[in-house]
Amino acid sequence: MAELAQSDEIPLASLSSGTTALLTRVGGDRAFRRRVMELGLVPGSAVQKRQTAPLGDPIELEVRGCRLSIRRAEAEVVWVKA
Repeated sequence: MAELAQSDEIPLASLSSGTTALLTRVGGDRAFRRRVMELGLVPGSAVQKRQTAPLGDPIELEVRGCRLSIRRAEAEVVWVKA
């Protein structure tokens, strides 16, 4: 099911490398939401897109001083305000 974006929200995957944004919501199924929230991707936190792998997958993020990588498909259902 496609999720509707608010007017000023963009998917995390669309964020430019080196840009910091405010995480607004996490979509996807319940297991996925729980997993990424345990990693620190919770609404209200700042997230920086560090870099993308050469073939576009995975994406390296920095959240709360820690670096982590998620798949591009997962980053498509995480919404941020740039």
